[in-house]
Amino acid sequence: MLYQLAKFVVSILFFPFYRIKVTGKHHIPKEGPVIICTNHISNLDPPVVGITVSRTVHFMAKEELFEGNFLGGLLRRIHAFPVKRGLADRNALRSGLKILEDGKVLGLFPEGTRSKDGKPGKALPGVGFFALRSQAEVVPCVIISDYKLFRRTKVVYGKPMDVASFRSNKASAKEMSEGIMEEIRNLYEIHKN
Repeated sequence: MLYQLAKFVVSILFFPFYRIKVTGKHHIPKEGPVIICTNHISNLDPPVVGITVSRTVHFMAKEELFEGNFLGGLLRRIHAFPVKRGLADRNALRSGLKILEDGKVLGLFPEGTRSKDGKPGKALPGVGFFALRSQAEVVPCVIISDYKLFRRTKVVYGKPMDVASFRSNKASAKEMSEGIMEEIRNLYEIHKN
């Protein structure tokens, strides 16, 4: 309920103020487990992904954001869950896999931190772990924006990736993550202008 209300309010503000243009939304499966993998340029990225996907997106967010009672409670009510950065957080890994096992949508930022120049950077192995350990469709996404008011923000969803070929080649989580990031970079190069 709160998620849908927040999505409605954010949509009313963001679509006109950031002139959001969405491409490739049809690539997101309408049911079943999905991992949406997006570059990370701003704290506004999660709400932008949330309002451009018709399904509810569950985001992993840094643990520090959950320390305050109000913000932590709000984030949980809009389906975010905490992760300890810099180490393998087993609780966060279990939470993410459970979301996928339940046939839901998991939103991840493979870089783990915001890009300083707006270009997609290097991926951490976490996203590859989720891709290889679940049966989820992996949809790459790129956000191209400087988040200045009334300037165009592009949100581009690519085709679901062929994770099976990574599995058959016994790819590591790091290799899978790099493959996902490569798809995000390709989308960036095609749509950056």
